[in-house]
Amino acid sequence: MKQIARLSFVVWLFLIFTLSAKAQSQQYTPPVLPDFMALIKTGKIQLEWLSGFTNVKQIGIQRSLDSVLNFGTIAYASYPTQTRNVYLDNKPLPGNNYYRLFILFDNGRYMYSKTVLATPDSTILATRKLEMSDLADLKGTEKTPEKVAWHPSNTVYTTADGNVNINLPDAPQKNYSIKFFEPDGAFLFEINKVKEPFLILEKAIFLHSGWFNFELYEGGKLKEKWSFFIPLNYRS
Repeated sequence: MKQIARLSFVVWLFLIFTLSAKAQSQQYTPPVLPDFMALIKTGKIQLEWLSGFTNVKQIGIQRSLDSVLNFGTIAYASYPTQTRNVYLDNKPLPGNNYYRLFILFDNGRYMYSKTVLATPDSTILATRKLEMSDLADLKGTEKTPEKVAWHPSNTVYTTADGNVNINLPDAPQKNYSIKFFEPDGAFLFEINKVKEPFLILEKAIFLHSGWFNFELYEGGKLKEKWSFFIPLNYRS
């Protein structure tokens, strides 16, 4: 009888431990893409998501104050192919913060996740909007740069074949030069003098697909600073 009682007690403990662990895992499991969550955690916002995709090349985290316009990419997931991902926005903006994910696949296609509003973490007393005093590492009069929605440039842009086009009709009469950079600001190369009104740069010059930045100068003065995207696969 003693042995049976001991065995029953051990089984009872095992069941309690298993059910408790299962409940905790369900409580903290984030939603699966394209759904995800954004939780306010004492002046910071934590984004979490699960991914069932295995062919993801890049996941960009985008933020906006109005949920419709002015989404800007603030970071990229360090390990986009991981099943579970977490990103911490250490400098959210005052007011409501909306987030969405830009998901780029290996075949060059992309999609956006749903847009979510950062909500208070239920484990933290945070029932109001973020105020200026809540934000970490802000300097006195430092202003948050205005986020501008991305759109293709009219002068430097890519076409369906993946090549980069330069369209400057008055180039023969003006003194134009263009510098190209990686997204992290690393300098690639420069065209010291644009002599033709229309040029095509082979995509192979840029060595890889993805985002690139450029700066267009007229007579040594900055005229345009923007970006373009070369997809992984191109249509011939």
